[in-house]
Amino acid sequence: FPVTIPRAVVGGIIYHVSQKSVPQGFNPLRAVVIAYAVGIGLCLALMAFFSIRYGEREAFTAPWQWSWSVFGIGFGAVMIEVSFLLIYRAGLDLSVASVGVTIGVALALLPIGVFLHGERLTLRTAAGILCCLCGLLLLVRR
Repeated sequence: FPVTIPRAVVGGIIYHVSQKSVPQGFNPLRAVVIAYAVGIGLCLALMAFFSIRYGEREAFTAPWQWSWSVFGIGFGAVMIEVSFLLIYRAGLDLSVASVGVTIGVALALLPIGVFLHGERLTLRTAAGILCCLCGLLLLVRR
């Protein structure tokens, strides 16, 4: 699959602007269900396209072949979706909320990457973490 950071950035922009634009009285869980229905439809269409393009014989796998990790992705995705919707409803700015959450996630993933996945903590990475912490402090202080 072709993967690029700019596509992820465009997806993030669409995601956050859409989240911020959900009407105040719209049930957050209903919004997430509708969003996932659209996402499932798009994923099915893309799976069919890429299966044909790359010659995959099976588009789907049997449930006993699934990894626990895909369930974690689903659980985490629902938490992210509902949380951002409620964060924006509480009045946080687009620019502050997404950056604050992203920095928080990056900082929380650091020890997981180092201790569970054997990633290296370099001086450059430590300097970046320090910059993230300073940026987070600047964002949350009013």
